[in-house]
Amino acid sequence: MKKIFRKIHLWLSVPFGLVITLICFSGAMLVFENEVNEWSRPDLYYVETVKESPLPMDKLLEKVATTLPDSVSVTGVSISSDPGRAYQVSLSKPRRASLYVDQYTGEVKGKSERSGFFMFMFRMHRWLLDSMNPGNEGIFWGKMIVGVSTLLLVFVLISGVVIWWPRTRKALKNSLKITATKGWRRFWYDLHVAGGMYALIFLLAMALTGLTWSFPWYRTAFYKVFGIEVQQRVAQGHEQKSDVQKGGTKSASHQKKKPFAYWQEVYDKLSRQNSEYKQISISSGTASVSFNRFGNQRASDRYSFNTDNGEFTETSLYQHQDKSGKIRGWIYSIHVGNWGGMFTRILAFIAALIGAALPLTGYYLWIKKLKTVQK
Repeated sequence: MKKIFRKIHLWLSVPFGLVITLICFSGAMLVFENEVNEWSRPDLYYVETVKESPLPMDKLLEKVATTLPDSVSVTGVSISSDPGRAYQVSLSKPRRASLYVDQYTGEVKGKSERSGFFMFMFRMHRWLLDSMNPGNEGIFWGKMIVGVSTLLLVFVLISGVVIWWPRTRKALKNSLKITATKGWRRFWYDLHVAGGMYALIFLLAMALTGLTWSFPWYRTAFYKVFGIEVQQRVAQGHEQKSDVQKGGTKSASHQKKKPFAYWQEVYDKLSRQNSEYKQISISSGTASVSFNRFGNQRASDRYSFNTDNGEFTETSLYQHQDKSGKIRGWIYSIHVGNWGGMFTRILAFIAALIGAALPLTGYYLWIKKLKTVQK
């Protein structure tokens, strides 16, 4: 039986090993992207001086709006519980565009942009630097190769466990040691076997969750395990989008009168009700509150409010929300390793680096074996 798994392990690893290395390494580089950005650009993310109270939100956002082109408008604001962090102001375009603003002076500190290095790593991780064809025509080869390689990584990891899993507890203890005093070949062998064992759970979790972004059929099956029909959820999303588009004219005309009216009042109410909040985000008619908790890092309580008087019309606490939104948040949190805070992020970073090293150590052992056979 092990001979069959050895062949499977080898036949899958040799052609796709380098791609797996690139995917894992680029993923590791993205784990601490936010921390690196904040360390390298504190002037963007933090205010120079924390004053007694920030400017009223309507005046602050109106001041920001005057700096924007006529075709761009302010659509929302995110406020951290840390008074030293700048407000993040969302814009209507381009997609996901935002600015960081000093809430005490109204100074626009700069745009929220992904640095060249992290954009390179993100495109490598998701698409192997490929670009989708205009109009979404044809096969998105980079995304396809990443998806196939990730799927095969699951089989490589499982076959590796079958091959190297020891029969006794003593042998298991020995197989988890990495020896650096018995030559390079032994060191690379120990790193390949023990490293794979240590990183197995994290690598499997990251691969199985990552596949939901690669293949619709996998995403459908994955969600179905949790009793969620993906096609129905997508259809509802289109309906909601259509409703928003239909109501766009009304919303725009309303915002011309008082675009940010009652946003400050809504924030004050939510901050008083949720003293341990991490971030409060507000847009026209909606607001959300997130917390510093383990688990789904995209979890938040959601609120709707009347734009004419600021009164709350609907409250949707996280524990009462539908499964689809919760699963999406859990998939992301498990994939990036932040579900357990900094500790699990460090483990995810190390596991991803080990995942990048496994094919390289495997190639080394395979080539050494080939040379030995030829002799």
